[in-house]
Amino acid sequence: MARFRAWKPAIVIWALWSVASVGASGQEFTTLLSFDGTNGEFPYYSSLIQGADGSLYGTTAGGEAFVGNVFKITMQGEIQQTYTFCPLQQNCLNGEFPLAGVIQGLDGDFYGTTSDGGSNTYYGTIFRGSSAGLITLHSFDSSDGANPWDGLVQGFDGNFYGTTYAGGGGSNCTGGCGTVFKITPAGSLTTLHSFQGWGTDGAYPVARLVQATDGAFYGTTYEGGSSYPCCGTAFRVTPNGAFATIYKFEGNGDEAAYPESALIQASDGNLYGTTQFYGENGAGAIYRVSLAGAYKTVYSFCPKGSIRGCPTGADPIGSLVQASDGNLYGTATSGGNNGEGTIFELTQAGKVLTLYSFCTEPNCADGDNPMAGLVQATNGTFYGTTENGGSEGYGTVFSLSKGIDPFVAFVLSAGRVGQNAEILGQGFTGATSISFNGSPATKFSIRSDTFLTATVPTGATTGYVTVRTPSGTLTSNVPFQVIP
Repeated sequence: MARFRAWKPAIVIWALWSVASVGASGQEFTTLLSFDGTNGEFPYYSSLIQGADGSLYGTTAGGEAFVGNVFKITMQGEIQQTYTFCPLQQNCLNGEFPLAGVIQGLDGDFYGTTSDGGSNTYYGTIFRGSSAGLITLHSFDSSDGANPWDGLVQGFDGNFYGTTYAGGGGSNCTGGCGTVFKITPAGSLTTLHSFQGWGTDGAYPVARLVQATDGAFYGTTYEGGSSYPCCGTAFRVTPNGAFATIYKFEGNGDEAAYPESALIQASDGNLYGTTQFYGENGAGAIYRVSLAGAYKTVYSFCPKGSIRGCPTGADPIGSLVQASDGNLYGTATSGGNNGEGTIFELTQAGKVLTLYSFCTEPNCADGDNPMAGLVQATNGTFYGTTENGGSEGYGTVFSLSKGIDPFVAFVLSAGRVGQNAEILGQGFTGATSISFNGSPATKFSIRSDTFLTATVPTGATTGYVTVRTPSGTLTSNVPFQVIP
């Protein structure tokens, strides 16, 4: 497998974003930060996460003296580097070019992947960031996978799961067709599945996995499935490695193809994703697939006959997020009023609305062509990144407020009776009660104003969690799944 520097030009290069101000009535867009090279540059697929300290965390794939970093930014826009990869571009044993963001584990540390570097030079790493610094948990060697493009997900069992773009035992692709893997917090890696390529189970998974309510993980491959290098697959894999292809994309009619974004499981139980290509008009689509593999194109971008071309956007790459209002939100890399990308909303009624069109500011100070998806923080506001644009041209961090009420979220939205649930939010100081689907938690600990833990009580069942604070009662954005 060639190094990232060699195969990066083969990636479709999408235009990039930066700063802006106001969108539709009742909402506000703010550019929180323009990367300047010293604090990072070019956040690729880096969807942000909210940490236990209330700040946001993400990655960039470059910088003036390094080839990627993990950064922390407050919701007011104050940034600091937390971990730097390959400083001075020497001895890149901890990896380089993190294309995806990080997650915070149940232990409080941050976990992620790099697409290049490591002890085997070219194949990438899995890393942990702690108070002790950056630790390499695993360096891929091609036989067990190579070049992970997206990040990790922590499973209900406490282990981490992910995919690699290449490597593994598949023989129908040069350099391997990619893998699904499991890795323990201590760094013991197991290859759960090696993709075999065209005409079989697909090739080149580029998106992270999602663990659904049935306990299995679901993901996609970018290519393969059919007998030629189109159009990708959707698959299911259990924590023990039982694998099944649940859908093969063919690109027929209005069907999507080449799935690149991570799937999400929405409150209706179905999986949703986006594709940059195909759909009815060739400009990408939002699609839905059930856990059993029933497929439907929900929306095709660039509707035919539109006098403005692609008003809601085109070529979406980032994953969707279901917000606490029940609607789905995402970004498109192009289209919109200025042709440089949008933030959009898919309502529960099936209508797609344009919330913001990028490159509204002179010289695209508000950014252009977003690649990453959004995160909704527990204050109700959406946050995201742009790969390019901003005052220095290296990308931005932005926020979009729609006035949605605050809520609480989880580090991991599942657990057993007697285990601790880790809860994110705000205004926790002085909280008086916590309940799991109506069952009060008799043991809880307020760690900070933005983080608390609660023991899942006897009698708790799957459902929403509520936290009573001095300023009111906060409800979780998703149900907490009580594991038998």
